[in-house]
Amino acid sequence: MATQQAEHAAQPVLIEAAINGGTTRARNPNVPSTPEEIRADALRCFDAGATIVHAHNHDIRLTGQSAADAYLAAWAPLLAERPDVLWYPTLCAAPGARAKLEHVELIAEQVPLRLAVVDPGSTNLGSPDADGLPEGSVYANSYADIREAFATCDAHRWGPQLAIYEPGFLQCVLAYARAGRLPAGSMVKLYFGGEWGMWARGQGVTFGLPPTANALLAYLDMLDGTGLPWSVSVWGGDLMATPVARLALERGGHLHVGLEEHYDPSHSPTNVELVEQAVALADDVGRPIATTEQAVSLLALPSSAATPGTPAARR
Repeated sequence: MATQQAEHAAQPVLIEAAINGGTTRARNPNVPSTPEEIRADALRCFDAGATIVHAHNHDIRLTGQSAADAYLAAWAPLLAERPDVLWYPTLCAAPGARAKLEHVELIAEQVPLRLAVVDPGSTNLGSPDADGLPEGSVYANSYADIREAFATCDAHRWGPQLAIYEPGFLQCVLAYARAGRLPAGSMVKLYFGGEWGMWARGQGVTFGLPPTANALLAYLDMLDGTGLPWSVSVWGGDLMATPVARLALERGGHLHVGLEEHYDPSHSPTNVELVEQAVALADDVGRPIATTEQAVSLLALPSSAATPGTPAARR
């Protein structure tokens, strides 16, 4: 273990702040929602040490230009000031990969954007009913949708941010990697299911693997030899209260924090507090925080296809 820690000690850590997602003010009053709040919170997170910021707009049901406009209201002023920061929006709640990503294409015509979400699989997501039994819905992404999402990332030279809810999601990613078809800039995001589950509406119903050392090691067995960068997060729990955060840093991984996934019924932190905790843990383990330039190199992000607003970017 000491040898492995020494091998990874010099590797910069990427800290991602997922600042809102579906989290409501009832769940955490500090969650940013309006464009002004999102912009201010994102800037604070970058200043606190976040390498990447992931954000939703105020309504995931918006699609196409309406969704793009909602994002641009928050991000265009920020990116005019700091054009090199790494950030990405979420998918829309729309049928099919094309509709889910249409707003991302529209955003990229106007502002710098080098990352995009790909959810490479399907799973059940829900919460307990009155009897404590699971109820909810199927989050479905067909193989055809996944193929189209990867093709869209390739066409726009976006680095896919790969949400891994279950081991089957990673199996799909590995198939693309073996075939040499995984787009440049791909990063694996290992999602662990906390005791409160994805929506934090009750205890005892969650998804995926639990945030334990053995669960992380199982994922690392799957990733062995791929060279893919990876991070860890806990949904419906507190990443820093689990063994996963420190072990991930010791094994060369990265940290994914923020109010989108964090839940602790006894405490409502801010996004900045969560970023600061991640920075402190990285410092304790002895790993430096990645600069934007180091993140671009570590992720092997492709060069931008064109400057936003140019004819090549609009094709």
